[in-house]
Amino acid sequence: MTGVDGPSGAAADEGPLLLGVRHHGPGSARAVRAALDSARPRAVLIEGPPEADPLVPLAADEEMRPPVALLAHAVDEPGRSAFWPLAEFSPEWVAIRWALEHGVPARFIDLPAAHTLAWEGDGPASRQGETGEAEPEPSADGRGDGAGPTGAAEPGPDGGPEDGGPEDGGPEDGEPEDTVRVDPIAVLARTAGYDDPERWWEDVVEHRGAGTADALAPFAVLDEAMGALREAYGTGGHERDLVREAYMRLQVRAARREFGRDVAVVCGAWHVPALRRRTPVAADRALLKGLPRVKADMTWVPWTHRRLSRASGYGAGIDSPGWYGHLFAASDRPVERWLTRVAGLLREEGRIVSSAHVIEAVRLAGTLAALRGRPLPGLSETTDAVRAVMCEGSDVPLALVHDRLVVGDVLGEVPVSAPAVPLQRDLTRLQKRLRLKPEPQERELELDLRRETDAGRSRLLHRLRLLGIGWGEPAVSRGSTGTFRETWRLRWDPELAVRVAEAGVWGTTVLGAATAKAEAEAVAAQALAEVTALAERCLRAELSDALPVVMRVLADRAALDADVGHLAQALPALVRALRYGDVRGTDTRALAEVATGLAERVFVGLPPACAALDAEAAEEMRRHLDAVHGAVGLLEEGAGAARGGLRVRWCSVLRVLSGRDTVPGVIRGRAVRLLLDDGELAQAESARLMGLVLSPGTAPADAAAWIEGFVGGGSGGGMLLVHDERLLGLVDAWLTGVPADAFTDVLPLLRRTFSAYEPGVRRTLGELVRRGPGARGGAVAGGSGPSGFAVERDAGRADAVVPVLRLLLGADAADGGADDLVGVGR
Repeated sequence: MTGVDGPSGAAADEGPLLLGVRHHGPGSARAVRAALDSARPRAVLIEGPPEADPLVPLAADEEMRPPVALLAHAVDEPGRSAFWPLAEFSPEWVAIRWALEHGVPARFIDLPAAHTLAWEGDGPASRQGETGEAEPEPSADGRGDGAGPTGAAEPGPDGGPEDGGPEDGGPEDGEPEDTVRVDPIAVLARTAGYDDPERWWEDVVEHRGAGTADALAPFAVLDEAMGALREAYGTGGHERDLVREAYMRLQVRAARREFGRDVAVVCGAWHVPALRRRTPVAADRALLKGLPRVKADMTWVPWTHRRLSRASGYGAGIDSPGWYGHLFAASDRPVERWLTRVAGLLREEGRIVSSAHVIEAVRLAGTLAALRGRPLPGLSETTDAVRAVMCEGSDVPLALVHDRLVVGDVLGEVPVSAPAVPLQRDLTRLQKRLRLKPEPQERELELDLRRETDAGRSRLLHRLRLLGIGWGEPAVSRGSTGTFRETWRLRWDPELAVRVAEAGVWGTTVLGAATAKAEAEAVAAQALAEVTALAERCLRAELSDALPVVMRVLADRAALDADVGHLAQALPALVRALRYGDVRGTDTRALAEVATGLAERVFVGLPPACAALDAEAAEEMRRHLDAVHGAVGLLEEGAGAARGGLRVRWCSVLRVLSGRDTVPGVIRGRAVRLLLDDGELAQAESARLMGLVLSPGTAPADAAAWIEGFVGGGSGGGMLLVHDERLLGLVDAWLTGVPADAFTDVLPLLRRTFSAYEPGVRRTLGELVRRGPGARGGAVAGGSGPSGFAVERDAGRADAVVPVLRLLLGADAADGGADDLVGVGR
């Protein structure tokens, strides 16, 4: 036998039954089921990687629920991977289920994944989608082959058509040399007079009735149309199709030798003319000679409707997977059932939608379909009806309908018996034990680390983040800010299965893999801040075996690094790690010693490091100053005698910085502000220092920088000016006295400082300045203070507001925040 000589459709008795489909098309899926019921083939051949043949029986497992995908990855390079997604309404999935239900062999006949993965990295190029996935080959819809790979394969240059004749995909005579990739559905739609390919496909395929006399008729028509397109466009710019189709022809020949002519082939309609074409066996084998290959593993993984969407970057994606799933599942009255679902969703979101709205929307959708000459209402008609009737013309609730229903977040499931890397099995076991189910919708998870289950969830999420498996991301908690609380934002994407396979090189369990990777990252880290951040992550993940290695590297890096900026950048992460160690009960004595030594070195090196800095370097050093100040305060809390003098020594450093003329104004101003906030500097003294800086002898630019350091940077400086009108008077008097030629130089700096204030604070400051010094009642310098404010703070009145503050902040005695609140009050 030298060729595949059987056409599709009515002439199927002359060869194999070729069923050309649109991947992820419910109309094609229904037609495939009807054709298989009619033809009763002895074997079903499906476009897909042959390595998946052993996985076919799992499709009949009760725990298998589409959408799912076949995942292939290179054994030696798990990041090189590809997916073959299948939904309930995918013709390939319907063919697999039909074969299993009827005891008929089902085999995949596309190019093996071993070649596909090697080809993605080393050979001819593939286009890339928005997410970095390799765009698959064309199908009947012309946007990619849903049965072909879409995966995390490495990108190559743009895979446009090459010059040549029709046989190798180049332009025919008279055709432009710069032929672009062909969209078959768009070409057929334009030929039929449609401006929307999706609407044309719905009218001619999706809205066909199920009870057609000839089950093979639609395949014959589609075969004829694709044959005409292939004659006109060759491969349509998809050069890889020549190799894939050669392999498929060889597999069809082999199946016919085994099963005779009673063989059905389910593939993209674009490939049917090539599979029917008579070609010598030697020519097909020559195309396959010398293809690169890698060792590949394959399994089933869950998929989502959202990842089937074209908007996700999937080349064979469809605009409305949720709508297509509804069309496939609805046995009758699909429009009425769809609009009922829409009404239910809008009611759940608090909108008033009654049954009368549903009835009117159904009528309007039918009327629009009649006016537009369509056989039945499609998605565009139902969407227009929902907008007009249920959403009152607003696109805001309509966007919710599109997101939740038209696209949807349905997540498939695979049985536990499916092959998986050991790390995936351990992760699945932990997810079940901790009752942490993967879900495609984004959700927030509040954790109380005092509870054993929540602490286990925190450990798992931190370990996965360290492994590069971004299932959860830390979020800002809306409740208590105690260290025993964590907030996570969770969302499971199918691509995380690839990340799990990649992380499998580090170990067979989540704990073992995270430990091994942390140790490797510590040894490879170049900057001190990287090691301190890693130490913090190890403590949060409770990687006790990795911590000694990280601490040894940390001590070595800290001893060798003389850059004060690096030391100051590393200290806050170390102190945060100490706090998390406390709440988790981890022994952090070694970490505390390193942190204390690091702080001492910062104290010694900071004053000379702050001298003679330009504006950009000074601003960066100011941020380091804030970070070190906060770290010293945390390090001092609950410290023993060994660290009891840290704050005293730090205040001495701040005093040196505040009075040294060679230090930039922004740093001097910040040092004064930090001393004032800690009660180490009286308000009268801070006013004196501000008065000296804002005197005529100081350059306006330096004075403006000092003001920015003192009251800028999001440090609550606006409220300080509101409540200390003496300082406000100093700023006001200086600003009005700035010479005109210098005013334009300091204006950007001042605008940056005051624009960071809350609108209410800016408004209050403006009112105080407008009323003038006399109305404000305070002396500009050396007076008794502004009216309405006592010289000393009233501790009794401050203590009275503590219960209210505790109630507002959601704190209680167990939070350990009572002392902090008392400190705020006083």
